[in-house]
Amino acid sequence: MKLSNLCLAGTLALAVACAGNKAKAPSNPLLANEQKISEIISQMTLEEKIAMLHGKANMASEGVPRLGIAQMNYSDGPFGVREENGEGFRPLGWTTDSATYFPTGSALAATWSEDLAYDYGKALGKEARLRGKDIMLGPAINIQRLPVGGRTYEYFSEDPYLTARLAVGYTKGMQDAGTAVCLKHFALNNQETNRGSVDVIVDERTKREIYFPAFEAAVKEGGAMTVMPAYNRIDGTFCSENAELLNKMLREEWGFQGMTVSDWGGTRSTVGAALGGLDVQMPGKDYFGAALLDSVKAGKVPESVIDEKVRHILRVRFAVEAVPEDVANTQKTSQKPQQEVARKVAEKAIVLLKNEGKTLPLDKGKIHKITVVGKHAEASTASGGIGAGVKTLYEITPLKGLLEEASTDLQITYCEGYPVPANMGWGHRLDEQKKEMEEKAPLLKAEAIKAVEGADVVIFFAGTGKLVESEGFDRKDIFLPGGQDDLIEAIAKVNPNIVTVIISGGPVDLRRVEPVSKAIVEGWWNGLESGHALSDVLFGRVSPSGKLPFTFPLKLEDSPAYAMGNFPQKQEEVDRFTGKFRKDLVGDKKDGKGEKKDAAAWRPVDTHPMAYYTEGSLVGYRWFDTKEMKVMYPFGHGLSYVDFSYSGISTDKDSYGEKDVIKVTFDLKNEGGMDADEVVQLYVHREGGSVQWPQKELKASKRVGVPAGKTTKVTLEVPVEKLRYWDVDTHCWKLEKGKIGISVGGSSRSLPLKKTVSI
Repeated sequence: MKLSNLCLAGTLALAVACAGNKAKAPSNPLLANEQKISEIISQMTLEEKIAMLHGKANMASEGVPRLGIAQMNYSDGPFGVREENGEGFRPLGWTTDSATYFPTGSALAATWSEDLAYDYGKALGKEARLRGKDIMLGPAINIQRLPVGGRTYEYFSEDPYLTARLAVGYTKGMQDAGTAVCLKHFALNNQETNRGSVDVIVDERTKREIYFPAFEAAVKEGGAMTVMPAYNRIDGTFCSENAELLNKMLREEWGFQGMTVSDWGGTRSTVGAALGGLDVQMPGKDYFGAALLDSVKAGKVPESVIDEKVRHILRVRFAVEAVPEDVANTQKTSQKPQQEVARKVAEKAIVLLKNEGKTLPLDKGKIHKITVVGKHAEASTASGGIGAGVKTLYEITPLKGLLEEASTDLQITYCEGYPVPANMGWGHRLDEQKKEMEEKAPLLKAEAIKAVEGADVVIFFAGTGKLVESEGFDRKDIFLPGGQDDLIEAIAKVNPNIVTVIISGGPVDLRRVEPVSKAIVEGWWNGLESGHALSDVLFGRVSPSGKLPFTFPLKLEDSPAYAMGNFPQKQEEVDRFTGKFRKDLVGDKKDGKGEKKDAAAWRPVDTHPMAYYTEGSLVGYRWFDTKEMKVMYPFGHGLSYVDFSYSGISTDKDSYGEKDVIKVTFDLKNEGGMDADEVVQLYVHREGGSVQWPQKELKASKRVGVPAGKTTKVTLEVPVEKLRYWDVDTHCWKLEKGKIGISVGGSSRSLPLKKTVSI
């Protein structure tokens, strides 16, 4: 292929060429009060300015009381307004702070819908306003690099295009509701192991093409008002003081006008963070309090830098209307419209992975006895674990939803089936749990085998739970815990009519579950209406339409970071957040003299473990497809109760220039007898090339509703500029001219339509 060099030779020419990477000053609320902000800053003392740059309380930073500027109120989390909490993040015990529990990040991503992400963000933003919150700490938009990642359930996808579209929708929706988003965790926070100190080593092209696009899109297209630097290092420098990341890229290149706020406990220095682009330290003031004041007085940090930080904060403060204390928390937070959004997202998120012999949907006219097996049918997913959680107003668990289907003609019974962990499992607690679970498992197994005898259908609930998948640590494997594999194989010998429902945030190993299951459904951690949404799908009132936002590998060792020897890594420190703030979880530790040491003051050891991303851009399906490896279920996979046929692909032109948009049109027919949605996906393949490319890359998608028996004409658009690559020598985007193969279909490995165009 020939190269269209978007960068010119020489320093001056390079700067001109790269100017296209900078976002023009957006027309947004952040820039609507510049003169007013300048006047306020001119009236402030240095002490008042410094007071705005650190935590005032666990979830608040100071305003300017003397000038009537309200404090900034923050809240977790990405999928619901967290309950009010105090020191150590312990709940305050209010009776008025219950909120709507929305489906978690991976569930939202399974809808593949920017429109639903907008509705989700707007509904969540409305609840934040009712609670008096100015900034919600979300969306969480890091790439799911590891199947075992502790925050896979919070994050969206292994793909940058899909993550970006969801991030833009979520951001626009929340900020249209009057609440500022806080994009997190910027950047390359792709593991919980050693997250407080790990140094991520990755080439510039991979950063630009895989790990940064969602953040860039949420800033440039979504107008995100705040950004949270991650705990980790990048190329030796902590993100909270990384000037290349926060000053050069975020502000200069992307045109970010808002404020940056550290992750809780993520600030690591005073002068470095102040000059490196951090605006607010949260919580506490050990770096951005007296130490910063002294640094300014000593001339180490110019007061002009402090003024700019105050400007960034005031831009957000004036763009987001402060909710008076006597107004906040005076109405019930969780309201019917938001609950309906949560249910709609839940319905669209459910993924039908397997449906042998059209086992699903269940026919009440033919089925008279259902036995539900598995603790995850009744276990709450709203709270638990570290970090993100919701004190939900209510929660329709899968079991509750199924029991509502019972009638005089349909008997539904339940048994626990297997034990689940009771706590987070650090230290001696883990050994105690394993022993207790091993003792309990045989009895539960015997009860389940007896219960399934004579059932027309067994609905087996497999899963993980928020004590297995959690912020603060990565899973050691993706096996189903508690002897679930042994149980389902034993059940299959007694009753082979098994429908398996997976309740998880991330992928699990299904090598033993898949052969003995007639049908398999991924049900996610799907919000307060999860049980109703699941029942609607299982009984055919709604056709399943979710698609996997990440790959289910056959086995963990097949995934790129494991195959390349880059993971797992030794845990070299106490988790930064947990060790600093969650004494209730880690307990007391002993110092070198054998004396107890308060965990709240116990800092992680300042180690310097390395995370090498030598797989480059071959993350997720890019790896499996390029290496031609078998997987359990591919990225983008999801079945329906109807068949969809694709035909008649065409493009508006055969050849395109650098500024053109490729328009791909085709027919999509619903061959079934019920209305249904299909998520159509477009991938590109480079036919040759001077640089390395994955075998295919997702570049467009759309959720399309098609009435029963009807045909819909669909158009997908791919801007040619999105086909560029980052050149590591000239530090600019370049476009290879030549042939581009376009493939369209219903998953990354089901692409019946092909077309080739020239660039």
